[in-house]
Amino acid sequence: MADNNKIPSDTISKIKALRKQELSADALAQGIFDGNKAMLAKAITLLESTKTAHFEKANAVIEKCLSKSTNSIRLGITGVPGVGKSSFIETLGKTLTDQGNKVAVLAVDPTSSLSKGSILGDKTRMETLAKDPNAFIRPSPSGTSLGGVAQKTRESIILCEAAGYNVILVETVGVGQSEIAVHSMVDFFLLLKLSGAGDELQGIKRGIMEMADAIAINKADGDNLERVKQTRADLEMAMHLVAPDSPSWHTPVLTCSSVTDGGTQNVWDTVLEHRKKMQATGEFDQRRRSQALEWMWTLVDEGMRRRFNENEKVQAQIPTMSARVENEKISPSAAARALLDLL
Repeated sequence: MADNNKIPSDTISKIKALRKQELSADALAQGIFDGNKAMLAKAITLLESTKTAHFEKANAVIEKCLSKSTNSIRLGITGVPGVGKSSFIETLGKTLTDQGNKVAVLAVDPTSSLSKGSILGDKTRMETLAKDPNAFIRPSPSGTSLGGVAQKTRESIILCEAAGYNVILVETVGVGQSEIAVHSMVDFFLLLKLSGAGDELQGIKRGIMEMADAIAINKADGDNLERVKQTRADLEMAMHLVAPDSPSWHTPVLTCSSVTDGGTQNVWDTVLEHRKKMQATGEFDQRRRSQALEWMWTLVDEGMRRRFNENEKVQAQIPTMSARVENEKISPSAAARALLDLL
């Protein structure tokens, strides 16, 4: 029996040829506007490159795409490993594409601190969604960026919007104080939880919980329903102790399932309700403006680090300064100031 899902060999050859081809910023931007997934993927690869030439070209592509970016819904999804983020995203993504939406998934994979490699397996975990013509899945290595959010995710969102994707889902590595970085680039921040994990009350901390626009208890199906019900009651009680991020919105505690029909629809309905309320009060636009400003300062920090690392005078003095710090001949703060003064 023939495999109807098998990619034709001539298509594979074209993709390989495109990957090797050097394209101008204009050609890449036009390919993105045309909805060409291969061009979009190539442009995101440029964003992730550390080469100076690629950095300049990627910036040129972004500038061209800014005017074409749509008013999409940007949804960040986080939760501890094992909470079922990938399954949830695949189910939600299929629901949205079936409703006529175009969905882009920017999934951040953890990078090993030893090998510097990452698995990049989200296309395998989201096999059905990956085959959907109205979906685009891009796994990216988290690198050393704060909170597991890939350094170039913000720019990738712009490119996906320019390609016509009106729903952008950003999946992060896990949960922690640093994981709130995703909050600075999305319109709605969803925290996925599990029942019976023992952290219903322990997890109430300043940071991740108070910044969540909704909490959804996943795997609300089968024999797990009673535990989910109890967990929801505990979380609803605990959320009364957390100050809301917006005076117009009280963080709801929802339940969802990735294996039941329509099991994620209530989460999406909540996202739409939140957007409607935030637009009515003007908070939606204000949040976008604040995020753009924060993005600017993030890029300033990145630019300063890049100039520091590329400065020949600095690099020549680093071995000497490092040795003096190690031998306690100079304080770390004084050494840092001395190196910065060389810029």
